[in-house]
Amino acid sequence: MELTRFGHAALLVEAAGVRVLIDPGNFSADETFDLDRLDAIAVTHQHPDHIDTERLPRLLEANPRARLLAEPQIAEQLRGSGELETAGDWEVLKPGDAVTLHNLTLTGVGGTHAVIHPDIPRVGNVGVLLTADGEPTLFHPGDSYEFCPAGVDILACPLGAPWAKVGETMDFVAAIAPRSLIPIHDRTIADVAYGMYWDRASTRPGRNGASIDARKLGQTESASFVLD
Repeated sequence: MELTRFGHAALLVEAAGVRVLIDPGNFSADETFDLDRLDAIAVTHQHPDHIDTERLPRLLEANPRARLLAEPQIAEQLRGSGELETAGDWEVLKPGDAVTLHNLTLTGVGGTHAVIHPDIPRVGNVGVLLTADGEPTLFHPGDSYEFCPAGVDILACPLGAPWAKVGETMDFVAAIAPRSLIPIHDRTIADVAYGMYWDRASTRPGRNGASIDARKLGQTESASFVLD
């Protein structure tokens, strides 16, 4: 499995001959929206740092055959958006839904965004679990620490957000107990403070109490992962 970050929560996953882009948002690098040969684009929820509707038409035009998968609320918005010249045929991805792309399966996890404040209504959020024979299992949770699927080899961990605190991040990593860890959702963290977040998350226990293979990928950096 090859993972490439494209800024903040945007992650390109290449596994089992399939290319999937998750959460191309408005904090994502501009080159995100020039990617091609994508088999699927998945959106975990409606917040603009996870889906940039202004640059999205460019991405859709470059990938006319890609499956378009989105949490139900944002799928409905994207289907009816008059702002998008190429709105696309967005499919709803609900918790428990499984979509198979050749030999790779995407499964929806969760259902609700993390609590920001009791006065702010919670929106939908569907994380994505990616599995394939012979490949590590990856979990991209979107904006939630609430749901912890079993058997995750690689966790794409949100590090900083209005809804998160460091202690919750630490508990989430320990609950998932992955073999490997990469950061996402970190453009809200100042460079000088980054270690305060990453060091706490990356030193939590992994599978069977073992040390985690923690890789601090930058905003446009790649890494390869294999099963032991």
